[in-house]
Amino acid sequence: MTSRLITPLIMAGGAGTRLWPLSRDSMPKQFIPLLDDGLSTFQATLTRVQGEGFDKPIIVTNNEFRFVVAEQMRAVGVSGDIVLEPERRDSAPAIAIGALLVARRDEKGLCLALAADHVIPDVEAFRRDCRSAAALAASGPIMTFGIVPTEPATGYGYIEPGAPLKAEGANAVARFVEKPSADIAKTYVEQGFLWNSGNFIFAADRMLAELETFVPEMLAAAGRALAGAVEDLDFLRLDAKAFAEATKVSIDYAVMEKTKYAGVLRASFGWSDVGSWDSLQAIRPQDGNGNVLEGPVVAIGTKGSLIRSDEVLTTVIGLEDAVVVATRDAVLVTTKARAAEVKGLVEQLKKEGRREATEHLRMYRPWGWYQRIDLGGRFQVKRINVKPGGLLSLQKHFHRAEHWVVVSGTAEVTLDGTVSYIHENESIYLPIGCTHRLANPGKIPLELIEVQVGSYTGEDDIVRIEDIYARS
Repeated sequence: MTSRLITPLIMAGGAGTRLWPLSRDSMPKQFIPLLDDGLSTFQATLTRVQGEGFDKPIIVTNNEFRFVVAEQMRAVGVSGDIVLEPERRDSAPAIAIGALLVARRDEKGLCLALAADHVIPDVEAFRRDCRSAAALAASGPIMTFGIVPTEPATGYGYIEPGAPLKAEGANAVARFVEKPSADIAKTYVEQGFLWNSGNFIFAADRMLAELETFVPEMLAAAGRALAGAVEDLDFLRLDAKAFAEATKVSIDYAVMEKTKYAGVLRASFGWSDVGSWDSLQAIRPQDGNGNVLEGPVVAIGTKGSLIRSDEVLTTVIGLEDAVVVATRDAVLVTTKARAAEVKGLVEQLKKEGRREATEHLRMYRPWGWYQRIDLGGRFQVKRINVKPGGLLSLQKHFHRAEHWVVVSGTAEVTLDGTVSYIHENESIYLPIGCTHRLANPGKIPLELIEVQVGSYTGEDDIVRIEDIYARS
């Protein structure tokens, strides 16, 4: 047992495109409530690393998600350091940043690198394994958590355990292997290989030394990005130019497949990376026919399928091992066997310029959210929800006028310097070019309908004059 606290490093910048259309660039799977308790997997990860033995977490995320991260942390009562990546550079640069920050606290400090989108139901077993792995990592090895396979899966990398280490269930890593074919996966399972969970615990000085050995230019770029970082509200914003020079590479390729210090602890907890729709189905409650049915769904003569709908009544007949996911603006139908191909589908949609590939109808902002209701050649209709105390930027538009109709709550509207209060079933007109701002001074959410009319209604027709969230 080590006396050093473990600093969780939670990597929360991924896009999660394999769970499209539920998960998209604008709101990826780690921030969506997928669990029975209503928490996102990011929030579940945060709460899993609280309490005895854990230090304040470091969260590395994309600039686009900064306010979602902060809001979800507040919702579960967790404080921590939020580091903003200017762009996605894979896991090795993120872990390098985390190791550098932990080393500032204690050069031999322990760091627990976790993905924000994994599901681990047995929290106490996870914490016990963290303590066991930490005791080993304090003496040198970079420990990863190996998952005992429940099937010969082809969607995970595998780890071959080597010589035993000084803890039950712990071994040196003989080798890491890539995602195998079905036949090879079956052989791996028979030979006692483990799934590679992609979660690690290590001493900061050990990881930094290995990064210096194998990817010194990447580490140097990460160091420059951190040295040039600036504080922005509650965030630490990495230097964009320096971070762009960091090699885009995973920690497996950068270090773990090369280092002689790799160790693996056979995990005692259940685990899923929720990497595709079939893996989500495996962890959700099922009916007597093996179906996962969520939302307004009716299934007849259907077996082993996942049928999910956000709002629209979705009905299926006679399906087997299928995936049907209906959102407000997109529907996915596939087989479980081909669910992993959704990522390629999303890439095709992006090439075709489909906004559904990346954007939800409901878009979250630091003040609340808006949802597109209708869109035409010279108009757009939105539903806007502003949380209590929420304040939008002072702004103006060059190409559109707006009409606001309050549905519930009270709106504080600033129009060309004049403040007025608009109540339920009242409206206000905002002409083209006026300077305006919306706020919710009340104790309940403010909801209104916005009708935009003009030659252009895109989101980039906004000139922000003043913004408390420091957006450009």
